[in-house]
Amino acid sequence: MNPPIQETPDVETSSEGYARRFSGEVGRYFLEIQSAAVFDFLAPWPGAKVLDVGGGHAQIAPALVERGFRVTVAGSEEVCRERLDRALPPGSFEFRACDLLDLPYPDRSFDVVVSLRLLAHVERWRELIAELCRVASHAVILDFSDSRSFNQLYGPLFPWKKAVEGNTRTFHIFKPGEIAAEAARHGFGRPVERRQFFLPMVVHRTLKSGRFSRVSERVSSALGLTRWLGSPIVLSIQREEREEREKKR
Repeated sequence: MNPPIQETPDVETSSEGYARRFSGEVGRYFLEIQSAAVFDFLAPWPGAKVLDVGGGHAQIAPALVERGFRVTVAGSEEVCRERLDRALPPGSFEFRACDLLDLPYPDRSFDVVVSLRLLAHVERWRELIAELCRVASHAVILDFSDSRSFNQLYGPLFPWKKAVEGNTRTFHIFKPGEIAAEAARHGFGRPVERRQFFLPMVVHRTLKSGRFSRVSERVSSALGLTRWLGSPIVLSIQREEREEREKKR
C-alpha cells in the first residue's frame, strides 16, 4: 500500500492572495477577535514555547513573538515562511518545513500548540489532531467551523460565497463536540470554546463595513446569539494526566 499523499492546505493560506481575505477594516476585525481568544487561552503560560502548525499565514505568529512567546512555525513547504520573514525580525522565530500530519518533534516538545485556518481543510483531520496533541505538553488551541451556526446553509449558499469571495475553498464543518471527543482519545480534555461571529464572515466581507461588523456582532453577543450559534470556534483543550482521566471513569 502506498503511503498517504502529504496534505498541504497551508501553502494556500500562506499566500498573499489568502492574506487579502483579511485585509481592510473588516479583515483586521476578524483577526482581532481571533487573537483575543488565542491570548485568553494562553494566559496561564506566559513566555511559553509555542508551535504554530500551518501558521505561514502570519495571523498569530507576529503577535506571539511580540508578547514574548518562543515561537516555532511548522509549514508544509519552505514557501510557507515568506510572509513570516516579511513580518518578523530575523532570528525571532524558527521555521520547519515538514509533513504537518507527521511532525518531526518528540512527544511534548512544546508547551502549547496553536493551529489556525488549517483543520477545516485537512482530509485526514483526525491524524492532525493526534499530532497536535502528541507534541503539546500543556494545551492545544485550534479553530474550526461548527455545524450549529449559519453553516447549516453551507451547501446551498456556497456558490454565492464563491462568487463574492473569489478564492474561497470548500471546508469541513464539524458537529458540536466532535473535535473535543477526538482530542479526548489522545488524553486532552477540559474543552473551552470561543465562538467568534454570529453572522457568516462572507456577510461581513460583502458589506465591507468595519462599523457594521463591530456593532452587529456586539449586539449578537449581548443577545446570546454568538454564544449559541457563532462560528468559527476557537477551542482550547488541555492535557489531562492519568490521574485526572481515571477520576472521570
